[in-house]
Amino acid sequence: MRILGIDLGSREVKITLMEDLKIIYKNKISTMAFYRDYCKFDGKIVVDMNKIGVKNIDRAVSTGYGRNNTDLSMFEPINEIKAHVYGAFYQTKLKDFILLDVGGQDVKAIKVEKGITTDLELNEKCAASCGRYLENMANVLEVTLDDMSNYYENPVELNSTCAVFSESELIGKIAEGIKIENLCSSVNYSMYKRLKPLLTKFRGRQLVLSGGVANNSAIKRYLQKDYDEVITLDEPQFNGAIGCCYYGSIFKKESND
Repeated sequence: MRILGIDLGSREVKITLMEDLKIIYKNKISTMAFYRDYCKFDGKIVVDMNKIGVKNIDRAVSTGYGRNNTDLSMFEPINEIKAHVYGAFYQTKLKDFILLDVGGQDVKAIKVEKGITTDLELNEKCAASCGRYLENMANVLEVTLDDMSNYYENPVELNSTCAVFSESELIGKIAEGIKIENLCSSVNYSMYKRLKPLLTKFRGRQLVLSGGVANNSAIKRYLQKDYDEVITLDEPQFNGAIGCCYYGSIFKKESND
């Protein structure tokens, strides 16, 4: 059985194809390029499935910001919480864990017990705790995200709670002569501090990291102080699309989400 999953994210669109519970294809497209090159507007946004280039599909499931305003006539939409939890089921085989998904513009902390979502915390209002914040700070420091993620020692305090004002504060620290390595640590630690309130009631258990920030080794190191084990998914950025595929593989089609 071939299941196509698509995660219409705010920054990127992730596409995954699963056949007999094995991932056989995945692709990542910037959201801007996806809507420009793979879609047309006919009263609503219509996706040209031929351009996606995946054929012979038995079932298709979608999630993400664009699942309700994009015409994916062959797709069954599911919410992002369900998609990411099922992606974590597939990738970890765990049934009890805390899932922290840090996307480009939102954060989800989800408690899963015996395979059931029992609690969650969301931040969809402020970019300061999201992936966009790290991207902006890396641009200010003129380093790559990968390079910045390696630094965790000797951070200095960054007080701004707003992603926009943080840029000005960081420039001020550069002008004071603080080393780039310490400022990279500072950005990572600042991100960790913004994530902690979402995780306050989810301590001491297995924490599963998904989303692009899962690749940030410094933030993972900080989180290891708060949990018995911190697990980074093998495909953290594709977790939502993988969850769509896995959900579609094991459940009968629903009439609505």
